[in-house]
Amino acid sequence: MKDQCVLITGATKGIGWALTQRLADQGCHVVGIARNTEDVDFPGYLHACDLSDAGRTEEVLREIREKYPVDAIVNNVGIVAPQPLGSIDLATLYRVLDLNVRAAVQVTQIFIESMKARRTGRIVNIVSRAIHGGQDRTAYSAAKSALVGCTNTWALELAEYGITVNAIAPGPIETELFRQNHPAGSDAEKASLGSIPMRRFGTPADVAAAAAFLLSDEAGYITGQVLGVDGGGSLGGRR
Repeated sequence: MKDQCVLITGATKGIGWALTQRLADQGCHVVGIARNTEDVDFPGYLHACDLSDAGRTEEVLREIREKYPVDAIVNNVGIVAPQPLGSIDLATLYRVLDLNVRAAVQVTQIFIESMKARRTGRIVNIVSRAIHGGQDRTAYSAAKSALVGCTNTWALELAEYGITVNAIAPGPIETELFRQNHPAGSDAEKASLGSIPMRRFGTPADVAAAAAFLLSDEAGYITGQVLGVDGGGSLGGRR
């Protein structure tokens, strides 16, 4: 992947940051988009943007398209906002769907024509184990399942151009976002850990390794797939 230009959303924290560092170490040119960019020693080109603002997102994406020949995209940014059925407010539902789905569509399609013209490209969407369902995860599960649908559709549309489109479905990963909803020592933490056969939480590096593979030349015949990185947490037969 040396000298490839990879665009990553949510690039300064958690999974996005781990992947940024890994790809930079491999010699990639990493273009990052993140809401928080202060005091970040970013090993590439970092653009500040709140992706929940569709208008500003369009402006930043056009700037990036003019500057960089984007070869690959990782749609990593997302939001959870847990609420149980019966207490789901529509504003939260729309916000979760918007940031997880609209942002990915908006980011991807602005670069897709140049990828098609070059007849090469990689797209990786970060979804979640929640595509199989999850407590208090109606909005998040729906949003990430929709992104799986996008993954499959894009894979079909883009295969003839040599562009692969895949998704990664992480289980519980030790990120700031995860810890907001699963504080150390909490019942939520215990329940989540108990759902993982490997009996440990994943790390951002675990997900970054999988994403780096799907972005590589070696994965050139893999498209339309969802790779679980979850310690077996999506398997049936758990106690």
